[in-house]
Amino acid sequence: MVDAEKGPGPSNAHQQKSSNNNNYEEHDVGFCGAILIGISILLCVCFFPLAPFFIIKVVAQYEKAVILRLGCIRKGGAAGPGLFFFLPCVDEIHVVDMRTISFDVPPQEILTKDSVTVTVDAVVYFRIQDAVSSVCNVDNVKTATRLLAQTTLRNMLGTKSLSEILSEREEISNSMQQTLDVATDPWGVLVERVEVKDVRLPQNLQRAMAAEAEAHRDAKAKVIAAEGELNASKALKEAADVIAESPAALQLRYLQTLSAIAAERNSTILFPMPIDMMKAFAGR
Repeated sequence: MVDAEKGPGPSNAHQQKSSNNNNYEEHDVGFCGAILIGISILLCVCFFPLAPFFIIKVVAQYEKAVILRLGCIRKGGAAGPGLFFFLPCVDEIHVVDMRTISFDVPPQEILTKDSVTVTVDAVVYFRIQDAVSSVCNVDNVKTATRLLAQTTLRNMLGTKSLSEILSEREEISNSMQQTLDVATDPWGVLVERVEVKDVRLPQNLQRAMAAEAEAHRDAKAKVIAAEGELNASKALKEAADVIAESPAALQLRYLQTLSAIAAERNSTILFPMPIDMMKAFAGR
């Protein structure tokens, strides 16, 4: 059982640092406030058989309860988790969920630095680390964080070119996470992670980029084919020079060609006649 007077239990160092930056002193309720508190306690005593059903509050392990007594934060900050008492008609309780919350940033149409219109959406993960600040410093912490994420995404990507958005998505996500974390710190919010989900381009721009990539591949293929032709012509020239130096090499090439034709099991075999033999007959 946790009494509202005891305040919150142990927390990690980051939570303690944030809580120290947001100390709320307990204000003097005054004479009228003391009378109202006394009346509330008297009512609890008078209706004791039924009072426990109205003055006991249970807070789950993942929740914190911020108690406002006569509009002022109780000393000790947020209470819970566990069971605690509060005074009816005097205390106002705000239960804050301390678990990690995720939400999708709606698709935003953004004009990039190089005047290209793209549609970008993202996902944000955050959690409340200071329950008192989330209640006292902002009206609706979830809505405020969601709207801030949308404007931050638009402002950050508006300073990037299309190539930077497509190639530096991780750096953009980290920079956006740091910016949101600093901006939401007075609200008691810790932004854990930001991820850019999708970058959608206009259809005409997609077709233009596809045509550009195809033209680049065709040009590269033509260059590779031309280099192959050049290497082949150099090899043929070297082979011709070797054959020209040795007449017997030409005869051997004839026989090699004949062997290749015979291996294919053709019905017709061409037998090349040596040119020197034809010259001998021509001389007669």
